[in-house]
Amino acid sequence: MKLSEIKEILSTLDNVEFQLENGAFVPEHFHVTEVGTVTKHFIDCGGVIRHEKVVNFQLWNANDFEHRLKPGKLLNIIKLSEEKLGIEDGEIEVEYQNTTIGKYDLEFNGRTFVLKNKTTACLAQDACGIPAEKQKVSLSELSSNKTSCCTPNSGCC
Repeated sequence: MKLSEIKEILSTLDNVEFQLENGAFVPEHFHVTEVGTVTKHFIDCGGVIRHEKVVNFQLWNANDFEHRLKPGKLLNIIKLSEEKLGIEDGEIEVEYQNTTIGKYDLEFNGRTFVLKNKTTACLAQDACGIPAEKQKVSLSELSSNKTSCCTPNSGCC
């Protein structure tokens, strides 16, 4: 989800709720403690230099159980970050500590924002020797064309 999308959605909501992909909800007393830009400059295992830039939201739970972040307040935080930090309309990555700090993509299901699990991947599979996935073939689908196969005593084997 891009920053422009969350701003559009927030303007239509009465409450802000975040939910993990497994269905568990982020406690309703969460704080958005950071809105910023994270830039990653790296080299992949194939030797390609890469740049990634995301808009980062950090969610945090405190022991102030009466806290509730309203959509207007989050919109103001976003607006301030755009003005003061020059944040552009980019993809949002959410940091949230469950058992450890996790990074999540963000989606909206019509009611709540869903933290979608991110996974790692090799960005240079062609350069680092990862074999292409083998095609799965059912033995029953193979033809039994005897002219293209060796026969006993044919000398081909």
